Amino acid sequence: MKEHDVRRRVRSEYGRVARQEHSSCGCGSGCCGTGRSVESVGLGLGYSAEDLGQAPEGANLGLGCGNPVALATLREGETVLDLGSGGGFDCFLAAERVGETGRVIGVDMTPDMLDRARGNARKAGYTNVEFRLGEIEHLPVADNTVDAVISNCVINLSPDKARVFAEAFRVLRPGGRLMVSDIVLTMPLPEPIRESEVFYTSCVAGALQKEDYLGHIAAAGFEEIAVVGETVFPLDHIVSEPTLAAAVAAASLDEAERRALLESIVSIKVGARKPAGCTCSGTG
Repeated sequence: MKEHDVRRRVRSEYGRVARQEHSSCGCGSGCCGTGRSVESVGLGLGYSAEDLGQAPEGANLGLGCGNPVALATLREGETVLDLGSGGGFDCFLAAERVGETGRVIGVDMTPDMLDRARGNARKAGYTNVEFRLGEIEHLPVADNTVDAVISNCVINLSPDKARVFAEAFRVLRPGGRLMVSDIVLTMPLPEPIRESEVFYTSCVAGALQKEDYLGHIAAAGFEEIAVVGETVFPLDHIVSEPTLAAAVAAASLDEAERRALLESIVSIKVGARKPAGCTCSGTG
């Protein structure tokens, strides 16, 4: 898909998720027809029961592939930026950790998601969280103003991941941290899967090879890059089972190819740091 088509498709699909008409990356309401709730999926992704109880009702859409807030070791008074903030779930968890003296900014390109997140913030009385309309490749955030950048299963959807990491580097203060959970691949996808729109919006077809993903982080200027967690990500966490089954069937994979596909989709948790002495805006 061309870059314009990618953005249009992702914005449309996640607008439907925000309106609770459909589930894409993650599970969402009904959880892929497997009988699991968004709460049980959240527990499986590393959120605690306390986390799930803290966020406003309707903020947790069952999206994501990890818990970047827990990994980011946030401190009171810090400024946190969430790339692709969705319904605001991770933003609200971050807000609890940075406290009233801290600040959390969520950026999302889908107006329906912003409406949902802002409504959640109003209902729950959060005053240290704001949500901005924007693309993660062109962040509406000033240089050197953020202590921590987090993101949960969103960067794989970007058609220009190098630019995303360059932007994250730009907005971080010297010594600032990057902590993301995302989907990567350990082998190339079969062409029918790679060209599939449903697999793209389901966080698979747009994912990079693991080495390329980490390479983009390094090229942006980050140091201390470390994969702090890695697991095979079950496909039934990504799309509703009937849709997935139809897409896999259309790809005409034999059993060995299908097994290899399932094992090649990996959820990783990556941390990195902007050099302490760097006040530059990066290479992007």
